[in-house]
Amino acid sequence: MSVTPPAARLVAAPLEKRMAYVIAEPCIGTKDTACIDACPVDCIHPKKDEPNFAEHNMIYIDPVECIDCGACVPVCPVSAIFALDDLPEKWGSFTKLNAEYFGR
Repeated sequence: MSVTPPAARLVAAPLEKRMAYVIAEPCIGTKDTACIDACPVDCIHPKKDEPNFAEHNMIYIDPVECIDCGACVPVCPVSAIFALDDLPEKWGSFTKLNAEYFGR
């Protein structure tokens, strides 16, 4: 009997199932950038100095670049960042929104 290692299962899963963290509805209109400053791998955008910052009503996490460190979660002043497993069902569509921002 062969057992698929956990990492291989993650690669085979759809992107929305592989996301570590998702920024959801509470970020809309707030766009506080404390999470951007806390991220050690620069996977949260747009930043205030990026030309498209004003075009978006929230900030997004890149599901591919995120290393699942969780540094962004405690600094969010509106509790908008959730581990995928903890994302409230009513905000499930935000997994796709975060991925789509990065063309994933």
